[in-house]
Amino acid sequence: MTESVVVNVAWPYANGPRHIGHVAGFGVPSDVFARYQRMRGRNVLMVSGTDEHGTPLLVQADKESISVRELADRYNRQIAEDLAGLGLSYDLFTRTTTRNHYAVVQELFKGLYANGYMIKETTKGAISPSTGRTLPDRYIEGTCPICGADDARGDQCDNCGNQLDPADLINPVSKINGETPEFIDTEHFLLDLPSLADALREWLSTREDWRPNVLKFSLNLLKDIRPRAMTRDIDWGIPIPVEGWEENSAKKLYVWFDAVIGYLSASIEWAHRTGNPDAWKDYWQNPEARHYYFQGKDNITFHSQIWPAELLGYAGRGSKGGEQHALGEPNLPTEIVSSEFLTMSGSKFSSSKGVVIYVKDFLKEFGPDPLRYFIAVAGPENTDTDFTWDEFVRRINNELANGWGNLVNRTVSMAHKNFGEVPAPASLSEADKKILQLAEESFATVAEALEHSKFKVAITAAMHVVGEANAYIADQEPWKLAKDDSQRERLATVLWTALQVVSDCNVMLTPFLPHIAQQVHETLGRSGVWAAEPRIEEVADDLPVELVGVGLPPQGHTYPIITGDYDQQQATWARVDVEPGTALAKPKPLIAKLDPELGETGPEWAPVQN
Repeated sequence: MTESVVVNVAWPYANGPRHIGHVAGFGVPSDVFARYQRMRGRNVLMVSGTDEHGTPLLVQADKESISVRELADRYNRQIAEDLAGLGLSYDLFTRTTTRNHYAVVQELFKGLYANGYMIKETTKGAISPSTGRTLPDRYIEGTCPICGADDARGDQCDNCGNQLDPADLINPVSKINGETPEFIDTEHFLLDLPSLADALREWLSTREDWRPNVLKFSLNLLKDIRPRAMTRDIDWGIPIPVEGWEENSAKKLYVWFDAVIGYLSASIEWAHRTGNPDAWKDYWQNPEARHYYFQGKDNITFHSQIWPAELLGYAGRGSKGGEQHALGEPNLPTEIVSSEFLTMSGSKFSSSKGVVIYVKDFLKEFGPDPLRYFIAVAGPENTDTDFTWDEFVRRINNELANGWGNLVNRTVSMAHKNFGEVPAPASLSEADKKILQLAEESFATVAEALEHSKFKVAITAAMHVVGEANAYIADQEPWKLAKDDSQRERLATVLWTALQVVSDCNVMLTPFLPHIAQQVHETLGRSGVWAAEPRIEEVADDLPVELVGVGLPPQGHTYPIITGDYDQQQATWARVDVEPGTALAKPKPLIAKLDPELGETGPEWAPVQN
């Protein structure tokens, strides 16, 4: 039976265009993983969308003097274009303001409420004194009352890992406008995490192969677990599906309650759009299906605690028991693949502070694969990583252009010039056998790393073969063999060997560099789609759902989605034999070298700050 793999990708917030720090954490790693899994013949479902609820959207809409829905529409489209341009192969990239998403979120809430895991309490809510608007926990900072760190947020302290409430902070300040928030009594529904703690602990104890930082952080969360508010005093969001609450336009579900449910709702929307409404069940109700979640380290708590708790409570698996509901018992995460932060000159990327390189600008000047390569080989996989233009130029010129691009160009050029086709080899020398064996064995090495989301290890192993292949060509000196008619057979063997290794390297580099991989596929005289690319489609919000409450999304509203026909591609994780006699054309340069001065100055739109 074919394995099912769900790649759940963090939902980018729709209050502005995405910068490269965003896609370094959730975007490129998830796509590399999904593309590799497809090449292994597995049933892959890669889902995400724009996160469009919460106070920050309201604040940004006020700044731009437009409605919050207009703002969400604009940035939903911009983000979809950025991510499709980067080649992120979503089966469905949607949004959280669809009627389908509202329906799935309300169903999860109703199931939790019926099972007793949503409790009503009077809590302290933070509001802005100048606007009267609720301040989200994450937008309040202060000193942690537990460890004393001075940059703790209102939901958690990243330094000690403890869950916090905004009222706990010492000297709390709003990140939105610098005000000291006011705390008022307000009634809300809380997720009863303590009653789910044992189930969470039991589940986490089975997660032995997670990245150590993620597992340790997740287990630490259980030490001070307490109920957590899942509703907010806000007029923009999903109505609370409880009698007496659904018509209250001033209270909505917490944005982080609904955002994580997006993985499930997007899968359900995808199934409907494929014409098989039950297709999502093979991914979410099949105990053999594996679920991988990709996001930045600041979102671990929501994916390793809040989301699993929602699923456990909905399925009646906490200390209060409970019944199963319409969506059954959805699968828990198999692994949380969390990245650290990509910084620029030592600062976390921040649009508000002007420390930013937008994806749109990057793609326009350099194209997608140079950025994908840099993130894979030098990104923030295990530690915070500083982006510099100098390092970017060095990596692209020395490794991608001089290494991979040069290997493809020189090999195909010599074969084209001397034979016009893939030559037929004679008997292989030990040197030929050695480089062919290295390439063949590297499939397993790279695959092992990719199975465990070790992207740097994987691409480094693939690029090692590229380096050894360039060294092989330098040692065999085919340009000298070409001058001696008596060495024609040996020339054919060397070039056939080099072409086979180029083909092997292209397979291994396909998840990382899909656009270049398609070009190499064609350069080797092959036709058809090797590495499929995503596309943007315009769809209508017309799924048949039942909703309650006020402020619901309008039926028939159109929006862009990212999708693709990835099953039609030829890419597979195995050696593809180069066939003697295959016609070759003179190759075009694959990778443009960058002006070294760029490393010192940066481009005009993101200059180096001296």
